[in-house]
Amino acid sequence: MPYQVEKTVFISYRRTNVFHARAIFQNLHANGYDVFMDYESIDSGAFDQIILNQIKARAHFLVLLTPSALERCSEPGDWLRREIETAIEEKRNIVPLYFEGFDFADVQKYLPIHLHILGTYNALRIPSDYFDEAMGRLRDRFLNKPLEMIIHPTPIAEKPIIEKKTAEQAAEPVVIEEKLTASEYFERAYQAVKAGNYDKAIRDYSEAIRLNPQYAYAYNNRGVAYRNLEQYEQAIADYDQAIQLDPQYASAYYNRGYAYDELKQYEQAIADYDQAIQLDPQVADAYNNRGVAYYNLKQYEQAIADYDKAIQLDPQYADAYYNRGSAYYDLKQYEQAIADYNKAIQLDLQNADAYNNRGSAYYMLNEYDLAIADYEAALKIDPTLENARKFLEISKQKARGE
Repeated sequence: MPYQVEKTVFISYRRTNVFHARAIFQNLHANGYDVFMDYESIDSGAFDQIILNQIKARAHFLVLLTPSALERCSEPGDWLRREIETAIEEKRNIVPLYFEGFDFADVQKYLPIHLHILGTYNALRIPSDYFDEAMGRLRDRFLNKPLEMIIHPTPIAEKPIIEKKTAEQAAEPVVIEEKLTASEYFERAYQAVKAGNYDKAIRDYSEAIRLNPQYAYAYNNRGVAYRNLEQYEQAIADYDQAIQLDPQYASAYYNRGYAYDELKQYEQAIADYDQAIQLDPQVADAYNNRGVAYYNLKQYEQAIADYDKAIQLDPQYADAYYNRGSAYYDLKQYEQAIADYNKAIQLDLQNADAYNNRGSAYYMLNEYDLAIADYEAALKIDPTLENARKFLEISKQKARGE
């Protein structure tokens, strides 16, 4: 097969980095490249294969890497992971683009072994203050070279969809420098959250919002920082703003539900979890947390149904087993409770509450020796559990027949 220079490009990115992705699209499009980037409406259901077909139809695969980009790649169903896997399988010309604060060594732990190869590709750093210069290097040194590969044409039935989406991207307003700088502050804030420096994170998210007042992701993430400081009202105000800017933002509904949970406003929490699940029904945490809200309202059957779904989505979800065990316990279904506490302990051997609660279930079944063993295990892990200490002594008395 003869060598040829190809000018077809696929841009892969996290939604939080959309402005950098769009700026790259605009630069390449203006320089004669046929560029595709999926955005918002093409990311699920029947469109999955359309997107993957576009990777196969294009020679170059650009993946935008920021400190937050690869964290969810540990999940098999993560969409960015699927795009990267397809590009590797199809032997595309993969060009990782490194942005503010990205270091592959810091994020490699999030990648399955077969994706560690991503760190071996020749990468290009894209500093916002030298964006145009970096794009020149991208075009001249990374994309303008002969390639030998099989390009799969876009299926005829998909061409109108691709043409429409590409035209929509081309018609978007030019990305101004402030929005690129806002993205850099967003990533700095993300790193501050990871370091537990929530005050700094709030300052950086605030600067990102000042530079780009339509930055829904920055409002949502600033809300998370406020939540970690237990400033729930401020967090809810930020989630409100994120949802106003993007009514389809599932994570913002989930996070607002979590904040309402902390304020013991369980009905509002359930309403938000409902919306989050409607928008993204594959998130186990949303079902688990809605189950907790139902549990706090003493609606145990609804809680168990949600824990069931969370466990179905994530069979290794220790907290969901523990929570379901607690619901069964309150329904006086002690054998089922013990079975769930068994699984929770199997998945998390340091869960003192699970030992304590299993001990209580054994106590209710008059299995005092088993209860004693569990209370002792709970206290070994957490000596502050007064309930375990109290019922340990009572169980010992019962075991002695006193």
